[in-house]
Amino acid sequence: MIEPQHIQTFLDELIPSPVWRRVVLVAGLVVLAWLVDLLGRLFLHRVVRAATRHTHWRWDDALYEFGSFRWLARMLPGIVVYYGIELLLPVSDGVGAFVRNLAVCWIIVCVISAMGRALLAFESLYSATPAGKRSIKGIVQLLQLALWIVALVLVITKLTHQSLGLLLSGIGAMSAVLLLVFKDTILGFVAGIQLSTNDMLHVGDWITMPSAGVDGDVIDITLHTVKVRNFDRTIVTVPTWKLISESFQNWRGMAESGGRRIKRELFVDAACVRFLEDEEIERFGRVHLLKAYLERKREDIRRWNEALGEPGKLPVNRRRQTNIGAFRAYAEAYLAAHPDVHERMTRMVRMRDPGAQGIPLEVYCFTNTVVWLDYERIQADIFDHLIAILPEFGLRPFQQPSGGDVRDVLAGVRPAVPEGA
Repeated sequence: MIEPQHIQTFLDELIPSPVWRRVVLVAGLVVLAWLVDLLGRLFLHRVVRAATRHTHWRWDDALYEFGSFRWLARMLPGIVVYYGIELLLPVSDGVGAFVRNLAVCWIIVCVISAMGRALLAFESLYSATPAGKRSIKGIVQLLQLALWIVALVLVITKLTHQSLGLLLSGIGAMSAVLLLVFKDTILGFVAGIQLSTNDMLHVGDWITMPSAGVDGDVIDITLHTVKVRNFDRTIVTVPTWKLISESFQNWRGMAESGGRRIKRELFVDAACVRFLEDEEIERFGRVHLLKAYLERKREDIRRWNEALGEPGKLPVNRRRQTNIGAFRAYAEAYLAAHPDVHERMTRMVRMRDPGAQGIPLEVYCFTNTVVWLDYERIQADIFDHLIAILPEFGLRPFQQPSGGDVRDVLAGVRPAVPEGA
């Protein structure tokens, strides 16, 4: 084994001048560290990259792509300086110890960086699995933060020559300040654990949160924030803890069910609601969607009226079919026969409380697709047809009078102007 004293004696004989000897040795150590770094990078790009490409594993490719091997290679110059300072440089013990401590600090930074990159590689591999819908980015960021805190503590203890126990006791005394500084981090970590454990949020979920102006798809979940791309293409950033402290609506259940709800009202003018005449019942009986309903309803009403006996002779005591009831039955049959309406989910046409805007008939059903464009097209087609078919039942939609309606009324009551006036 080469002793440092032998190298020192050899260099003293080779370069008598102490100044030039120190310059040459410093330059040689720097060049040696640079050469080792260069060789490490060449080995990394030529050998390690080729090895990762020829394996069937995915984790080595991820480690290479995220730079974990690169940071391990950057550690080599620090190792050269750590051992070379003692073998080559004739410096005092204090200077040599300081340089060696700096080299150790650089090695610590490289190791921690490599571990942090390995965590990112693990997150990438996890997100590619079926379970990757549950984001672990917040946990990975917390582990990275913990690694850097450990690195900072080790660097401080190495540079200040203080014991680790003494430094940790000082940190314990500053716990109140640390809790205040890392408040958002702690809240974000707890919220991230709850969101992941309870399966409340995935990347790609459509969520709405009116208090934060959120209405769009989740694109990223981190330790501190959740990024949402709204449908107007704007990006909204919400603190992770806010999704726990406040309520939000997740539409994932709708997307997974395969059907999206239609819940819209059609307002009918109450003045046009009336009983059906026999001729109209006969005409509607030829409508394919109403035939079964009218036959069943006719038999039900006949038994009811016969059971009344003598009071059933008065029209006010008898049950009769109405045009709005026939339209409601037609709309239900139309939805049942519609190819784009989900047949295994709830569908109905119900009458809501009448009001100043007429009688609201609510169409409630689910489409067999969750694609937004198809959903809007199906919904529009359904209401186009129902609104257009209303006059066939003697009904008309209710709407507020427009300027044209007011002008027509005024024109009808305006007195005629005599000729020659």
